[in-house]
Amino acid sequence: MAENQRGLTYAQAGVDIDAGNRMVDLIKPMVRATARPGADAEIGGFGGLFDLKPLGFKDPVLVAANDGVGTKVKIAIETGRHDTIGIDLVAMSVNDLVVQGAEPLFFLDYYACGKLEPEVGAAVVAGISDGCRQAGCALIGGETAEMPGLYQGEDYDLAGFAVGAAERGALLPRRDIAAGDTILGLASSGAHSNGFSLVRKVVARTGLAWSVPAPFAPEQTLGDAILTPTRIYVKSCLAAIRATGAVKGFAHITGGGFPDNIPRVLPKGLGARIDLTRVPVLPVFKWLAEQGGIEQNEMLRTFNCGVGMIVIVAPGDADAVARAFTDAGEQVVTLGTVVPAADEPRVIYDGALDLG
Repeated sequence: MAENQRGLTYAQAGVDIDAGNRMVDLIKPMVRATARPGADAEIGGFGGLFDLKPLGFKDPVLVAANDGVGTKVKIAIETGRHDTIGIDLVAMSVNDLVVQGAEPLFFLDYYACGKLEPEVGAAVVAGISDGCRQAGCALIGGETAEMPGLYQGEDYDLAGFAVGAAERGALLPRRDIAAGDTILGLASSGAHSNGFSLVRKVVARTGLAWSVPAPFAPEQTLGDAILTPTRIYVKSCLAAIRATGAVKGFAHITGGGFPDNIPRVLPKGLGARIDLTRVPVLPVFKWLAEQGGIEQNEMLRTFNCGVGMIVIVAPGDADAVARAFTDAGEQVVTLGTVVPAADEPRVIYDGALDLG
């Protein structure tokens, strides 16, 4: 009797263990490139190790965050461009750590697909490795799950998990945020990883292929321009905290935009007054608003519109903090002021976004 007549194998059910092993071999050098004090970034064991002792913390608090990249991953699949989506994956978690004053220490990923293609998986991990290096954290482990029947064709999905640490007395936001404090904004690199169901709907309405020149950035294809990875603010935020000691709070502008994210770091009874004329609206947002007929308030709640991180400081410290961020490579704008806000909405606007 032939071997394949004696009984089914896991491979015949659609799961290729050998392909998984090939992927591990491909990504080992990428993982090693993220080594940092506390972790050697070797994979292959049952769990990743991290040693806090070499970092010199006196009274550390661990801070954890996890996230995915939403339907932006669908654009990576449709364009065959898999080498930057991992940066987004890292960014969405480590940016959430640094807003609490934490230094990202290590990262783990989860990659799920219907059929494992080791080269595609390795390209994704190359982006994750790049993102970890940008954030200064070690990639210490992950999981690859091949699940035929649950994911179709070339589809895959990603999840990321980051852990950081801060001294107990240095956690953000600080309790002394007060009316009159200055609100600074750090420019984004694009749509980051939010609002992509709407992005894809707008692109579908235009009928444009991902391979054509982007109308708002003709030096790139539309796919490449839309896939511009999320900016990682970790090193600049930590530099500003350490150089000035004056940062009171950060807000990572993700899904929900200004109106949902800024209040998350403000004490009860306070809100924000934002001058929309100061927002450095990127060409991609102008194009999306025009092609989709998207109203300003919808833009502000769906996208970052050009500002990916908010910084709250006392008025007298605003110039020094802005200089620290500029020296760290960020584009900084003064957006507004913390104000009393007993009722909703807690974020109010002056002027209008430059969507023309």
